[in-house]
Formats: sequence, structure tokens, C-alpha cells
Amino acid sequence: MITVRVKLTFPESLVRTPVLARMVREFDVEPNIRRANVEEHSGWIICELVGDAGHIDAAAAWLRTEGIGVDLLGDVLES
Repeated sequence: MITVRVKLTFPESLVRTPVLARMVREFDVEPNIRRANVEEHSGWIICELVGDAGHIDAAAAWLRTEGIGVDLLGDVLES
């Protein structure tokens, strides 16, 4: 099991879609949401994805195909 920190950026068309719930079911990856800002027209989530490396890679690729921006983050200091 590994943990990868990512920033997910949602377009307006996906703000109300339960994308993370689908990701958990389909890829066996657990998101640990650290920060988020979700509004009516856009949103972003900084989270840690926990799971097997192959599952995390597949989940990130799937999120991108769904139209969600996935940025891998290095160490981010929490305030």
C-alpha cells in the first residue's frame, strides 16, 4: 500500500457527480480528503489516495478520462 497526494480539479459539469464514490468501488483506492473548495461552477480537492500502486495509477488515469484534472503533488505542508 502506498499513499499519493493529488489535487483533483473538477469542471462545472462534474461538480455534482459522485466521482470519488465510483473510484472507491471500481479501483479499491481510498481517498483521504485534506482540503477542498467546491462551488457551483467548479471545485478542487487535495487528497491522499491510499492503495496499491497499480490501482492508484489506474484510478488517476480513469479520473483524467472522466474530465477531472489530476495533479500529483510533492510534500505539501499542512497549516
